[in-house]
Amino acid sequence: MYSVPINGPDPIFDDTFSVYPSTLTRKELESVVVLERLDLYNQLLPCGASALKQRLQNLGVKNTPSESAIGRILKKQELMNGYTKNHQ
Repeated sequence: MYSVPINGPDPIFDDTFSVYPSTLTRKELESVVVLERLDLYNQLLPCGASALKQRLQNLGVKNTPSESAIGRILKKQELMNGYTKNHQ
């Protein structure tokens, strides 16, 4: 019989589990917002500030930024609807 040792709570059943560290720096949080936004976009799912806030909460990110803060991050990264990057 094969048994798997468990040295802590099983992430499948643990509501406190997160794929991200419990504390994120501002720069790390911006990276997470961009990464999750691109993932939602690539899946053709809503990827606005409210959808991102919900996604971050579902992933267990502590101190989830407000929708307006997420919107500022998206604007700074030129990931808002209608933006295009012009590299010359």
